[in-house]
Amino acid sequence: MGELDGRVAIVTGASRGIGAAIAEAFGAAGAQVAVTARTLEEGTSRLPGTLRDTVGRIRDAGGTAEPFAADLSIPDDRTRLVKQVLDRFGKADILVNNAAVTFFTPVADFTPRRMALMFEVQVNAPTHLAQLVIPGMRERGQGWILNISSVAARHPSLPPGPMAGLGATVYGMCKAALERLTTGLAAELYADNIAVNCLSPTQVVPTPGTVFHGLTTENDPNAEPPEVMATAALALCRAPAATLSGRIAYSQDPLP
Repeated sequence: MGELDGRVAIVTGASRGIGAAIAEAFGAAGAQVAVTARTLEEGTSRLPGTLRDTVGRIRDAGGTAEPFAADLSIPDDRTRLVKQVLDRFGKADILVNNAAVTFFTPVADFTPRRMALMFEVQVNAPTHLAQLVIPGMRERGQGWILNISSVAARHPSLPPGPMAGLGATVYGMCKAALERLTTGLAAELYADNIAVNCLSPTQVVPTPGTVFHGLTTENDPNAEPPEVMATAALALCRAPAATLSGRIAYSQDPLP
């Protein structure tokens, strides 16, 4: 039997990279996986990877998955997404908030529109999606919420290092907010047996459409394969809240 047999998982940003790897790992572990992103079909994005691709790989491996196209910057799309998942699968046991829109620009040059979009997708959307799935998790007496963060959430030291000029301040601000949401929500939901954790890559995961910080290929020795994140995500979404919750974890750190 799989570790996630009988559970339904929503994974956002699952058309490529970390989100796709997590969705596939959960499918292989027995979960019914609802994958969501903006890109449903080929030809609708300049980047490789679609929800159909992810679903196809899960099904080819013997798993169960359904694609749900949604723009998580739009509150109505978030509400519709969860309703569609509940209509299709009847519940949502696991929520993985992986989707992100990111611009690497120094604060002095950041436009209000771009900042609002980043905060909407990386902070407001995870908060709203959690609000939508928590009632059902409480009713069933268990649940798992996993937020995907970054080492950019850490406070920089002074004098600044070589990464300071890459324009990651707003990105780090959003991820720091997501980490604080994680620990606060973990405390609120501990008595409900709903585990809430945050997971960051230990090293950069090269993904189409991201800034690689000097990494150019998936074969770069400094790169982290997305499967490392998927393994850690699985560990954080199977233990009860009393055992593992409120953790700000890194993919290559040992987990129970």
